[in-house]
Amino acid sequence: MGATWRFASAANKDAFVANPEAYAPRFGRYCSWAVAKGYTASTTPDAWTIVDDKLYLNYSPRIQRRWEKDIPGNITSATANWPKVLG
Repeated sequence: MGATWRFASAANKDAFVANPEAYAPRFGRYCSWAVAKGYTASTTPDAWTIVDDKLYLNYSPRIQRRWEKDIPGNITSATANWPKVLG
């Protein structure tokens, strides 16, 4: 999706290249809580969660706290909304 990836080491880059889906955030670069609510929003590097080895990004630490109130429900809703929210 046009993302620029930066790596701390060649080993980290190699691990990513071997399995990019394991490292790419769910729902592209968009806020997982927003996608769960039916729209898209940007994210900040300060608000993220790993659930079942998947990376979820959020708009802000405040929104992340909302996301954390019902992570399983939010994942279910976001998955149902994705990728329809893009169009």
